[in-house]
Amino acid sequence: MGNTTTYGDISQRTAAYAAREMLRHAEPVLILSKMGMSKPIPKNTADNVKFRRPKPFAVNTIPLAEGVTPTPQKMQYEDVAATLKQYGNVVEVSDWVTDTSEDPVLKDATMMIGEQAGAVSEQVVYGAVRGGTNVIYANGSARNAVNTAISLNKLRAASRQLQAQKARKITRIIDSTPDYDTHPIEASYVVVSHTDTESDIRNLAGFNPVAEYGSKKTISEHEIGAVENFRFVTSPDLASFADAGGAKGSMVSTSGTSADVYPFLIFGMDAFGVVPLKGENAMTPTVVNAKPTDSDPLAQRNYVGYKFAMTAVILNELWMVRLEAAVTAL
Repeated sequence: MGNTTTYGDISQRTAAYAAREMLRHAEPVLILSKMGMSKPIPKNTADNVKFRRPKPFAVNTIPLAEGVTPTPQKMQYEDVAATLKQYGNVVEVSDWVTDTSEDPVLKDATMMIGEQAGAVSEQVVYGAVRGGTNVIYANGSARNAVNTAISLNKLRAASRQLQAQKARKITRIIDSTPDYDTHPIEASYVVVSHTDTESDIRNLAGFNPVAEYGSKKTISEHEIGAVENFRFVTSPDLASFADAGGAKGSMVSTSGTSADVYPFLIFGMDAFGVVPLKGENAMTPTVVNAKPTDSDPLAQRNYVGYKFAMTAVILNELWMVRLEAAVTAL
């Protein structure tokens, strides 16, 4: 009875398989979600999550006095709180389609809502990270002036800021599997942006494409290459600010008047936190087979759905930079 309430008309074992398949299809969409401080939340816990980290010790240059024990330091921690929110959706499939279609409709529905769940998760993280206050503009001093492509000098300015704040380079990311595991990468600051920016990135002096990495591991299949201490990953889901820049000139523009402004999100280790779409409790699938009810007396409707809880939050504004630039029209 408990399984019927939780998963609809499938067993807990079948639900576990369905959830894993949904997560497998969600994986190709997840980029930002793999790069923050990750904190999986077990079921039946509070709807609030705290990302907790130790405060660094102050530098002490006072020499020790002979025979005198220095005053002991005490560990201190700081918390950044965030509230979990629930997301989900339902696909309706009629009994007629199920009985007559040559396509495996219910199986395809499971695949497609997995992809949707991944896109939803990525947009939640993107919305949080894109809201950072540490901004560099490709030109000018505000978004409405931007009409210049990304440049190496602006990337170096971002690197200078991050290093001045002792932002550590990213050395580990979450694996591209439904399970909660990580793998090491070569230390670097990561730049995530829309796929429209790829041409301008490749035109940067010293750009090294993934094909020439040799034995160096990639961050994801969406990584395109590296410049100096930056590695670039692009996604079609990270939208620009349409028509938000200056006069478009030779830049991409939605309206044909003002340049679209693209955020390049540059960050170090633990700049933001994520409750990931990972693990056995990450997603709850439901399947409801058509059956006579008050709302469906002729048993004409099947349903496939999912729900999951997650959140994302900036942990340190100074360990991330949003570089805003236009993109050269092709």
